[in-house]
Amino acid sequence: MSRARVLAVDDERFFREAIGDALAQDDVEIVTAATGGEALAMAEDPMIGAVVLDLQLPDMHGLDVFRKLKADRPDVRVVILSAHTDQDNVLEALRLGAFDYLAKPLHEEELRLAVRRALDTHDIHAGRGRLRDRLARLDRQVEALRRTTNEEAALGGEERLQSLRQWAVDAIADVLGASKTSLMLLDDAGSELRVAAVRGRKVEALQMDGVPVGAGVAGQVLARGESIVVTDLEADGRFAIDEREGRYDTGSFAVAPLGVGSRALGVLCAADPVDGGRFDDEDLAWLRILGAHLAQVLDPFAAASEDAPAAGQVAASDPRAAEIARAVCDAVTAEVEPERVLAAALRPIGEILRAAPVSVFLLDARGELVREAEWDGGHRTDRDSLPVGGIAGALLEGAPLVATGDAAQHPRFDAAVDTPADGEAGALVCAPLQFRGKVLGIVRAFPESAEDAAPELAEVTSAALSAAVRNVLLYRSLVATIDEVAEARRGRP
Repeated sequence: MSRARVLAVDDERFFREAIGDALAQDDVEIVTAATGGEALAMAEDPMIGAVVLDLQLPDMHGLDVFRKLKADRPDVRVVILSAHTDQDNVLEALRLGAFDYLAKPLHEEELRLAVRRALDTHDIHAGRGRLRDRLARLDRQVEALRRTTNEEAALGGEERLQSLRQWAVDAIADVLGASKTSLMLLDDAGSELRVAAVRGRKVEALQMDGVPVGAGVAGQVLARGESIVVTDLEADGRFAIDEREGRYDTGSFAVAPLGVGSRALGVLCAADPVDGGRFDDEDLAWLRILGAHLAQVLDPFAAASEDAPAAGQVAASDPRAAEIARAVCDAVTAEVEPERVLAAALRPIGEILRAAPVSVFLLDARGELVREAEWDGGHRTDRDSLPVGGIAGALLEGAPLVATGDAAQHPRFDAAVDTPADGEAGALVCAPLQFRGKVLGIVRAFPESAEDAAPELAEVTSAALSAAVRNVLLYRSLVATIDEVAEARRGRP
């Protein structure tokens, strides 16, 4: 459900309670007001996403309340309540931009559907604004990372690494709006995570205890190679509640593994949103994007090839990672309809990765992967659907993303699954698309060159498109709810 709250405004206690009881069935958080003055004061809460507003109030007319709401909170969706004798005012409210109206006496199903549609619409528009803001913050932080890697090249290895570690916790706080952030890195033995940098904690990084790999939240994330987001720790059964007082204010946090290819480096952690809300999958996607940038420059252990930097050195982050994130976010903010959102996102990914086809596959009701969208580059197409197997099937089971210059050499390769329609194997990028903690599908691309099948670019592609899929699903939910509202009104006596 939406994280936004609903404000119900009616001078009659009976209707306030009726609205609350109806919306409680959908797990919607609701607050109430009996006067226009109370309503305007409560609407200052940024978590209010929709208002159910009666036009007849004791202290001021509902239209005046509505005009003030539109001026102060244009993002809020307002559903008007009215008696049948108040139709002129209802029409005026709709002309001024009211989202919907409901006639008294209330029809419970109609109310629930109208509010759900209002919240979905609010979430889509709020999400667009949040994406624009976060993209600007990401651009700023990536530029800061480049300055750090360039301007501090004369520093010693340890000093330079410490600057990069501090950049990590500052960037997470800025982009995600987290009040507590930390970077934990593997020790030399590879058996324990140690806090390398921290922000928002009273204890310094060097004074914080290490976490064995496989233990605690961070240790489990690293061991499994899976990012996690926790909305409410007390209600989440995956992890034991840390008994140390003061660790979390909200009980919400996000943790993402940090690594290059199959080599694990550590984890990034964000806790306690500054607005008092809760982290979700979109926040986790941004954390993974930041991690993909950081992993390339914060890798003192990369000795797998002669071209890799030696211990204490850093490499330059691939600027195409930021280009991919920007392109997908631009598509989400510029388009609404699912087909156009994904089409607008896949084309620049294909151009940046020099890959064709680039496709999104989503699981259907039968558990099969069906192609949802594709960019074919004008010459090469993907399969219409995929059997659940091979590299793609492994991702559905929780395996990490794959970015390889020769897919045929991968141990899970299946020619019937992991090749496009022409059946030719080659370079492959294949990554999961996640929403609300579940893998809903995959994105895959077939680069022309093996060098473009880079793990960092695959990670950013996966994270950014996961956020795009979230908007696609919200839009479809909105359309379905519109149909349900129409059906409910047709059946109303």
